Amino acid sequence: MKAICDIEIEFDDYSQLENVLKAVKVDDFDFVKSKLNDKKLNAHIESKSISSLLHTLDDYLACISVAAKVLDKN
Repeated sequence: MKAICDIEIEFDDYSQLENVLKAVKVDDFDFVKSKLNDKKLNAHIESKSISSLLHTLDDYLACISVAAKVLDKN
């Protein structure tokens, strides 16, 4: 079975979006394909099982959250 998830996160600040993408893109490997689309971060995530997909999605969103919080403090 293959589990797939597409997410879209909109940012108010394009510069912040670029920096968040740079921070999370390092960990994309074969699981996630991240890209910019206007002021949105789009990610396509594929996994072999639903539980693995949920784990990857949880990690990915946590990394985005941390990166955005760090940038907000600067």
